[in-house]
Amino acid sequence: MNQSTVMDPNPLSSRISVCIFAPEGALLESLTGLLNSKRYDLHILNSATELKGFVVNHKEHLDCLIIQENDCTSLILNDLYEQGLVLPVILIQTESSSSQKPHLYHSAEVRISPDQLPNISKYIDKAIGQFLHLAPSCSLKEKPADAQHQEKIQEKQNFLLLQQKRLAEKLKERLGYLGVYYKRNPSYFYRHLSQAEKEELLRQLTEQYKEIILNYFSQDSNVNQAIDQFVNQAFFADLSVSQILEIHMELMDEFSQQLKLEGRSDDILLDYRLALIDIIAHLCEMYRRSIPKEDIPFDLLFTVD
Repeated sequence: MNQSTVMDPNPLSSRISVCIFAPEGALLESLTGLLNSKRYDLHILNSATELKGFVVNHKEHLDCLIIQENDCTSLILNDLYEQGLVLPVILIQTESSSSQKPHLYHSAEVRISPDQLPNISKYIDKAIGQFLHLAPSCSLKEKPADAQHQEKIQEKQNFLLLQQKRLAEKLKERLGYLGVYYKRNPSYFYRHLSQAEKEELLRQLTEQYKEIILNYFSQDSNVNQAIDQFVNQAFFADLSVSQILEIHMELMDEFSQQLKLEGRSDDILLDYRLALIDIIAHLCEMYRRSIPKEDIPFDLLFTVD
């Protein structure tokens, strides 16, 4: 069976874009039958090469991957991950697959067996819901060997944040509900990380903050996007305002010492308080939105029996 629908030209469409790679004919027929509704745009690929190419070309519009596990699954997912393409995913296990396998892609992946296919719509919602709770620090387990590797990790985190925001907007349009994006996984909180992970997170945030400061008053920079990414990462790590202030003060001290060595006044550094206020305001707004409303069943929205 060879089928691939045209991608919806409206990136904010409420239809869920699902990419399916299921070489087994009977399994594929079951999936297409169960997902044959106006709620989904289905894209069916027959080979690993087609799958990788399709994901690369449509990465900004795909909402969920459904992949039947086989001998090449790990290679496919590793290849996508190495390219920084982190997406919601459902892995359909074969009868011989173990339910206790380690994660192949990321910690928000959903694994099901063929006999759970009748609930595939709920599992798609669950995969997207868990993906929205995936923190940028999920890739901190990687140990960068050099600056180039570190840049790739940052690209993964940035793509993850952009995908989460896009999916949250789609949920808002389809369900009138955006709050799920602001529910975080406590295991990614700064206070729950190992010492090495804490140091790496602070190093990343300090570098990002420095770039924001250096470009804050530039007319041609993408500083607003940089601020969004910084605030998102701080939010999912549950950093306090005082920790952001500490990063700011340490950086101002560094700049002040450099200016004094050059015989220049450090009065200009006072202007960068505007950047600090901007960032703190964004972060406080995210914390405000994360407070659950009494009428929103956070824990039940993506529950699957």
